[in-house]
Amino acid sequence: ALVLMPTGGGKSVCYQVPALIRPGMGVVVSPLIALMQDQVDAMRQLGVRAAFLNSSLDAAGAAEVQRAMGAGELDLLYVAPERLVTAGFLAQLARVDDGPGIALFAIDEAHCVSQWGHDFRPEYLGLSVLAERFPLVPRVALTATADQLTRAEIRTRLALGDAPEFVSSFDRPNIHYTVVEKVNAREQLLAFLAGDAGGASLLGSSGIVYCASRKKVDQTAAWLVREGVTALAYHAGLDQAERRAAQERFQREDGIVVVATIAFGMGIDKPDVRFVAHLDLPKSVEAYYQETGRAGRDGEPAQAWMAYGYADVVLQKSWIDGSDAPPEIRRAEAAKLDALLGYCEAATCRRVVLLDYFGERSGPCGNCDTCLVPPELWDGTVAAQKFLSGVIRTGQRFGAAYVIDLLQGTSSPRMVELGHDQLPTFGVGADLDAAAWRGVARQLVAHGLLRVDAQAYGALRVTEAAEPVLRGRARLDLRSVTPKPTARKARRRGRRSDGPAPAPLGLVGPQAELFEGLRVERKAIAEEQGVPAYVVFHDATLREIAARRPTTTDQLLDVPGIGAAKAERYGERILTVVAAGREAGGA
Repeated sequence: ALVLMPTGGGKSVCYQVPALIRPGMGVVVSPLIALMQDQVDAMRQLGVRAAFLNSSLDAAGAAEVQRAMGAGELDLLYVAPERLVTAGFLAQLARVDDGPGIALFAIDEAHCVSQWGHDFRPEYLGLSVLAERFPLVPRVALTATADQLTRAEIRTRLALGDAPEFVSSFDRPNIHYTVVEKVNAREQLLAFLAGDAGGASLLGSSGIVYCASRKKVDQTAAWLVREGVTALAYHAGLDQAERRAAQERFQREDGIVVVATIAFGMGIDKPDVRFVAHLDLPKSVEAYYQETGRAGRDGEPAQAWMAYGYADVVLQKSWIDGSDAPPEIRRAEAAKLDALLGYCEAATCRRVVLLDYFGERSGPCGNCDTCLVPPELWDGTVAAQKFLSGVIRTGQRFGAAYVIDLLQGTSSPRMVELGHDQLPTFGVGADLDAAAWRGVARQLVAHGLLRVDAQAYGALRVTEAAEPVLRGRARLDLRSVTPKPTARKARRRGRRSDGPAPAPLGLVGPQAELFEGLRVERKAIAEEQGVPAYVVFHDATLREIAARRPTTTDQLLDVPGIGAAKAERYGERILTVVAAGREAGGA
């Protein structure tokens, strides 16, 4: 089967339950060590016999896992694709198949097998061997993000043939989407975290900030720390120990903000990430969807915020044009970027645009920036004609900044030397300021009327699609430029993120106090076992306990998120905390 479900939608249940019901051991192919550790910790908490086999184990640990495989003592085994396709491991799997049996193969993050996808990994290509060597063992490929082209390649690469396809809704209604014009990205980010735009403050919440380069990650993390935010850097340029330490702190502590490249996040099952922010444009809608999907996995309200500008478009175009990939891959990447630009410049509901990309229809969500505050549109036809004319009259050899100077009548030695100050378009755009013209340039690129030629140092080229606008045969409505943020830095300075966590939704008074008491007990349990706190209980489970205040094990078992194994293991400690809370609250 091929399974597409949003992040946090329950993909893992699709292979965990069959692996437990069918005879033998389920084998889960996973791309990241962190993902394996997280999943195994969670499974063991539920009483499932789970293990992983990767480079983090020493020789003795690996030998014990392999012994348990052969003895039929495992329900689930997580393994990296590189190890799975080795001759030795395939031979060992064959022996397991002949003995205890293999329940199924699950290929998680299956989009990694596709060169058309946003996160191609060559080591996934060898997984076609599973169909050849184990034709009678069921295989299920799972991913949160794959357009039609990527789905077709997943089928081909993994030899799924006409296997059934199960597509859940891609909608994450708890996520509020916001895209702002990049003016001063850092200040805009801090204003967003402080709730200066009218939302709730996110200071003290867990979150991820994505940047395009390692240098920007380091600089942004250091700046956030200076502003009082508990922030850590994460990228492939750090040594393994630093990356592991940052990841463990993020997983095990509350209120940590990780500033990262796209190297961070895939497979991390932290449920209470309250925001994901992008300071730079991602590569595609799929990448954006996957990265923002790391927020709000617990179903509670979460924020996806992005600042983008014209320079982001030029950078992404330059990366695509400068790539060594075959021409058809570069064309596909350019089309994906264009789709993302369309999302950023959307004047209608962002969720409608996002879901439409994945082939899903929906109505306006009422929970994105364009729904809550519809953007003002203006007839930009004449402005577009001026800009396009400026590009053409200067020989399509210059970037947006030069064309804007031309339109505003800003003379420079080079413009005089080239004689462009004598062109009819010189000064015809003095009615708009530079920010408005940058918005026009960005939207003309997003609408496909201009393209950025990265090989010509970002020069703008007019496309065939621009002709109807140039000739006055088509009207072009543009978004108004967003006003610059007015939040004052001094007013925010000193507001730190190391205070108490945000108040739990729907709980007040004694219930809220009990929730905090339960969080303290959960943290103690997690530290005793060396696992993240959410592996023991999610916040949603603690909130239910605080609201219901059970007094018996049977009542505790009625709480979502608590099964027999957790009730037996932690029930007495939880009920003790509840009893103390009831006594303190006088109820």
